[in-house]
This record gives sequence, C-alpha cells and structure tokens, in this order.
Amino acid sequence: MAVVTVDITDSISVITMNRPEALNAFNADMMHELCEAFFAATSSERVKVAVLTGAGRAFSAGADLKSMGAATAPGRHGLEALLFSIIDFPKPLIIAANGLGVGIGATICGLSDVTIMAESARFKAPFSALGLTAEAASTYTFSRLMGYQRASWFLLSSEWFSASSCVEMGLAMKTCSDEAVLDSAFEHARILARLPLISLQQTKELLIGPHREAMKAAVRAENLALAELRGNPANAEAIKAFVEKREADFSSL
Repeated sequence: MAVVTVDITDSISVITMNRPEALNAFNADMMHELCEAFFAATSSERVKVAVLTGAGRAFSAGADLKSMGAATAPGRHGLEALLFSIIDFPKPLIIAANGLGVGIGATICGLSDVTIMAESARFKAPFSALGLTAEAASTYTFSRLMGYQRASWFLLSSEWFSASSCVEMGLAMKTCSDEAVLDSAFEHARILARLPLISLQQTKELLIGPHREAMKAAVRAENLALAELRGNPANAEAIKAFVEKREADFSSL
C-alpha cells in the first residue's frame, strides 16, 4: 500500500503522508514516495499549487526509529533527495499541519511557503534530547523565520510548542480548528491557483532563489552531523532510555 497519496483537484495537488498507524513517521518508503510526489507536481501541467498534510491525528511523528541511519537502497530517494525536491519545488507549497509534528514533522514547516496549523497541534524538535542535531535545513530556515534566539530555543531545548506559539514565532501563518485545517489550506491554495502560474513561480523564485544554495548547504551539513552523532554515547543513552521507558541520564555527557 502506498504510504503517500496524491489527489489533484482544481490545479491543486494534495500530497498526504499516509501512515496513520505510525503517526506518519518518515521511513524509507515515505521519503521515496514524497520525493516522487514533489517531482510529479513540479512537472505536471495540471498543478499550480501543492498542499502537504498527514492522514489521521498526526502531521508527522518524525523519523521512524526502525529505519534511522539505514542506507538508501539503489534507485530510491533518501532524505537529502526529498529535501532538495522541496527546496527546488518551483510552485507554491502550503503545509496543512493537521496534528502532532515532531522532528522533521516540525522542521519541514520551515520549507513551506505558507503553513497552517491545527489549533490543538503541538510541535517539538527533540534532537538534543536524542543526542542528535537538527535537519531539513532548519538550522538555516528557522532563524530566518523566527529570529536567532527563538530559533535557537526551538532547536536546542527539545521543548513542546503549541500551534499558537508557532504562529507567534513565525513558523506558521495561522491556526484554525482541527477539523478545518485541510479545508483552510485548500481555500488558500485555491486563491493562488486562480492566478497565473508564471507569476506565482517568478515571485517564489525571487523570494527563495537567494537562499536556495544556503538551504541545500545546511541540509548537507546537517546530514553529515547526524551521521557523525548517530550512535554516540548520548544517542545510545537516549535510545536505551526510550526502550526502558525512563528519563535519559545525560549528567556525565
């Protein structure tokens, strides 16, 4: 069964992460299929705007721990390819964060053109608490959106942030009721889809173009840092504590 579904209506491609039983955690299949969905939306003459959302009660719970650190199979798209496909996406991208967003489920919001969040949704970048570091170019995008200190706190503290706090900080444009978040994103997408694609693309390029290479450089640096940190004593303690259902002890680390 596909873990990403695509529905094109009124020149809008709704891309849905479809692993509700796993809270839409990112595994190898998810990354590959999402990348393919963005490639398809880029090349399709039917699509002017893309909306990214999640099935079920979560937007995304982040990386699937079972596939964390696994090598990308030949012919398949991995994390870097997925993130580059979003950074290179030339059309407007609206994220409808319909629920919980953890790890990449939070940081990917920094790659959208507009993010709308469900009122009850909460977001967390748990990297420090896992002995790891941030990804999805968030070490670059978050400070642009929030300012340095708020971005630092979001990425360093491993604390939870409400949807309203994310709007206040600049990570999202607005909140709406949980049941209306996708409809709201679709209405915003419909406003854009009524406009000429050439203007949408040119304006987005003027906005993003000066930052694209810096975003890709951040992705490469983050992925290298993640590879270096994976399995370090802090990461090992965090995983052990998770399995044993206890608080991690970083007092000597």
